[in-house]
Parts: sequence; C-alpha cells; structure tokens
Amino acid sequence: MYTMTFESRLLKPRPQIWAWITSVQGISREMWPFMRMTVPKGTRTFIDISSRLGDRLFRSYLLLFCFLPVDYSDMTLVEVRENQGFVEQSPMLSMKLWRHERLIEERHSDQSGGIFLIDRLTFEPRVGKSVVAWFVRKFFEHRHKVLRRNLGFSLDFLTTVINI
Repeated sequence: MYTMTFESRLLKPRPQIWAWITSVQGISREMWPFMRMTVPKGTRTFIDISSRLGDRLFRSYLLLFCFLPVDYSDMTLVEVRENQGFVEQSPMLSMKLWRHERLIEERHSDQSGGIFLIDRLTFEPRVGKSVVAWFVRKFFEHRHKVLRRNLGFSLDFLTTVINI
C-alpha cells in the first residue's frame, strides 16, 4: 500500500480552482501528454453527472500517451464538498485500491498562507508495485506543475510526501 500527498500553493480564487479540478478540460490539461481518460460524450464536469455518491459515474479507459489503452477506472465519487474538494475511490483494473482525495485548503496561519490544492493518494497496485508507484509520483508531480502554470503559483511551491 502506498500513500502520497502533493500540495501546490495557487493564486487563483477558490471558485476558479474548483471549476478547474472538476472539469474534463482542466483534468485533461493536467494529464496531457502522458495520459488521457475517456469520458461519456458531452461530459463537461464530473460533478454535473447525475449519480448518488458511491455509485459508478462511468467507466473511463486510461490511455498512455493519449492513445494506448493501459487501464480502466470505474469513476466513483464517494464525497463531494463544493468549492472544497472531493474524494474519488474508483475500482481499477491495475489497482487493488485507488483512493484520490483532492482538497482546496485556505491557510492563513504561517508563511505558507494562501490557497493550496492538495492531492492525497492511497493505492495498492496489483503488479509492478515499485514501477507503478514511481509512475504515479512522476505523473502527479507533472499534474501539479500544470496546475501551478495555469492557476498561478507562489514560489513554485510543491510539497510531496510519500509513505510506503
């Protein structure tokens, strides 16, 4: 089992960050050019899809380098707090467990004040554990680089914490 946490301090207002992290366009831009996930035709945001929390929204195929199918995810949101974050816990072919918490947190108490986007991952690959963990870490470091480039950043702040 692996846990990883990625944090980026962003300059855009919370509603703009929320719009980005729940939109197909925002998530696609974070993943490009390494990965693409399929979504039902016409889907603009994951939050607008009608479903009860804990029920599968749709099956998404994960395409390495945007064309090579390598996995699927039964996209499932288990918690949604508007303008604050969500928890996705999706069954995947390659994972015994995949849990992705994505939170928007405002901090005022120290020098690192501002709005932070935090990704907390808990996952257990079925095979190739160390290779998969390396890829997930690199992939989320890339995603946060894209976030900071598109949503503003202060001092290129990125923290990564990995527990194995």
